[in-house]
Amino acid sequence: MAKESKIRTPIVCVMGHVDHGKTSLLDRIRGSSVVSTEAGAITQHIGATLVPIDAIVRMSGALSKVNVNVPGLLFIDTPGHHAFTTLRARGGALADMAIVVVDINEGFRPQTIEALQILRNYRTPFVIAANKIDRIHGWRVNEGQPFLKTFAQQNERVQGMLETKVYELVGKLSELGFNSERFDRVSDFARNICIVPISALTGEGVPDILMVLIGLAQRYMTESLRVSADGPGAGTVLEVKEERGLGMTLDVILYDGTLKVGDEIVVAGNDQIIETKVRSLLQPRPMKEILIEERFERVKSITAAAGIKVAAPKLEGVIAGSPLRVIRGGNRDEVVEQVRHEIQDIQVNLSDIGVIIRADTIGALEALSKELEGHQIQVMRAAVGPVTRHDVIEAGTIKDPLYSAIIAFNTPVLPDAIDMLADASMSHVSIFEGGVIYQLIDDYVEWREEKKQELERQRFEKLVMPAKIRILPNCVFRQSNPAVVGVRVLGGKLQSGVDLVLSNGRNIGRLKQIQAKNESILEAEAGMEVAISIEGPTVGRQINVDDDLYVDVPERHVKVIEREMINQLNPSTREVFEEFTALKRREDPFWGK
Repeated sequence: MAKESKIRTPIVCVMGHVDHGKTSLLDRIRGSSVVSTEAGAITQHIGATLVPIDAIVRMSGALSKVNVNVPGLLFIDTPGHHAFTTLRARGGALADMAIVVVDINEGFRPQTIEALQILRNYRTPFVIAANKIDRIHGWRVNEGQPFLKTFAQQNERVQGMLETKVYELVGKLSELGFNSERFDRVSDFARNICIVPISALTGEGVPDILMVLIGLAQRYMTESLRVSADGPGAGTVLEVKEERGLGMTLDVILYDGTLKVGDEIVVAGNDQIIETKVRSLLQPRPMKEILIEERFERVKSITAAAGIKVAAPKLEGVIAGSPLRVIRGGNRDEVVEQVRHEIQDIQVNLSDIGVIIRADTIGALEALSKELEGHQIQVMRAAVGPVTRHDVIEAGTIKDPLYSAIIAFNTPVLPDAIDMLADASMSHVSIFEGGVIYQLIDDYVEWREEKKQELERQRFEKLVMPAKIRILPNCVFRQSNPAVVGVRVLGGKLQSGVDLVLSNGRNIGRLKQIQAKNESILEAEAGMEVAISIEGPTVGRQINVDDDLYVDVPERHVKVIEREMINQLNPSTREVFEEFTALKRREDPFWGK
């Protein structure tokens, strides 16, 4: 007999820039006030809220005349885009749709653009909630009204201001490669992104967001939302935490099949596959948020899609973003292999040389990798979990100093790794930590540029620079071993530790030391008179008073100076450089080219 199939609840991810009103919008939908409980009114956790279809019909009104077969909407509230990348299903995004909340008065911010790029990568349909219309100067509030009704109550100036702000969003979306329009003007929802002007604070336009989401699900997703009602449960772990009286628990989004008390389940740990048995299932009541629900209902079984808290033994070490699979019948080995494969199937392009990246979930690791790829930053190793001592040692062995870095997204650095970073031998390794991808990448790029400039500086400092000197009369202080003579620097910059040649190209010996006023100096500029010691020649044989000597600039240094520094040389140095290269090119016209 064929398994019963049904339409599951679509999963909706709420994304957008910090403080643009993501949680406030959900508060309005579910009638709670999570914002006031969050530190600094910024969402610190991922939550799941089930909004049944009867509540949506009650809010939007317009749907009451339509035959709706979607059972409701499961909203995921996220810090930034975190839940979206955490929630993976079979290598793709778990969310069926997304709301991107943008402050209509501020426009798109870096995190908004980041959210749009992630949605594009995962090919996820979304709507734009243009929030805070009540902040438009002169706006008349019509609590909880659909947008067109409240818009009609505004004067012409306010209407004009709103239209302008909406078209600014349309223009920005167009720059990013999306066609969009205000929702009531969209005829083809498959080709155009809907922009719904709303106020999460007053509820204006919120009924329209719900109506558009249900419309999208009803029209385009009915087949993809079909699930096997009595099939084995499949889900993704959002969060792992200890609950009083329950021990370690998993907050799970179940997206397929049924999960029951007593079911054997398979999840992934940091370094092993974990098999355990469900001891109890706790479900937040409808319209309540999984992370702040104080009175969960204990249930015997749950069918997708739903947010559910799972209590079971051996959950220590489970990683957020892990698949959760139910074992039914004799398919244990197959299920274990599925979970293992999904954990290993991280979509990251690795190179022989590149940075090391760490993230708290598989999806977050993939999102970070994708963004790095977009910035032409290569990744050598990618792993889920905290930064370890081994990561630091590995970063320290990377040959290219511009890649001696670890980027840690939403994941801690272990104490032994911190100790290792403090070791003098690892002083060249840098670590970048944070919870916003674009900020991490900006920090790394800035560090890389500074590092590049520092390396260039060091390279130029180590270059042997051209110089020409003349041995002064009555200034022979020692004839040999080493010869010590007084010289005038005729041009260029004289450095110690360089080889000297005569104007006929014959090698003389090595300049060991420079002294001025009885003090050793490292270099002497044009015009200075100094004493120098030269290892190799004897005055009166290989060199004589009034001889002109040149610094013997190595050929590879000549190439660097000619290619990268010639315009920075002062006239006297440039003249000496040209004389010296001409001298070398008498025998080999291509020398130093």
